[in-house]
Amino acid sequence: MPSSTPGPAPDTTAAPVGRRERKKAATRKAIADAALRLFLERGYDAVGIREIADAADVSTTTLFKHFPVKEALVFDEDDDQEERLLAAVRERPAGTSVPAALREHALTSRLVTPNGDDRLTAFLNLVATTPALRDYGQNMWLRHTTALAHAIAEESGRPADDPTCRALAHFALEAPRAAHGHPDPRAAITSAFDLLERGWGALAG
Repeated sequence: MPSSTPGPAPDTTAAPVGRRERKKAATRKAIADAALRLFLERGYDAVGIREIADAADVSTTTLFKHFPVKEALVFDEDDDQEERLLAAVRERPAGTSVPAALREHALTSRLVTPNGDDRLTAFLNLVATTPALRDYGQNMWLRHTTALAHAIAEESGRPADDPTCRALAHFALEAPRAAHGHPDPRAAITSAFDLLERGWGALAG
């Protein structure tokens, strides 16, 4: 039932701000999608920035506002990646150690698998075969070291600045490098995490 007393004036700024954010997000996604499509079709080095801007129907100025460097066009889900990484630790099954949970995360999200999602497989292959993207991608993963170290500390009952937690976080994020150029990437990653598991287990014990 409507009230007879006038209420506060409606907020006229919230909706436009929401629309602006949605428009920015849609533009960013259109640019990233266009870039990935072109990179997968022709190879990263063969595609220019202007071509990507044209394919996304934006100016190069707009493109650079969203993606300051070309490599960033390929890694558009950094926040989502961090959320999934931390969830691997915080939501691991009972009885699963932190290194084991991080090993499974690495095997499923950073390694091409025979029956994996086609889009993820294409993306991982693009990164693995393009040195500039491989290096940029690894540096992107290492940006999550502090957040991962804090999550490990929380789960282990250790202080937030515990150096062993930071060491485990760093080496867990570096471990997938062991797969590059190895005839059996899965075995290489597993071996690297086995080493981390033994070291962490010794500390926990």
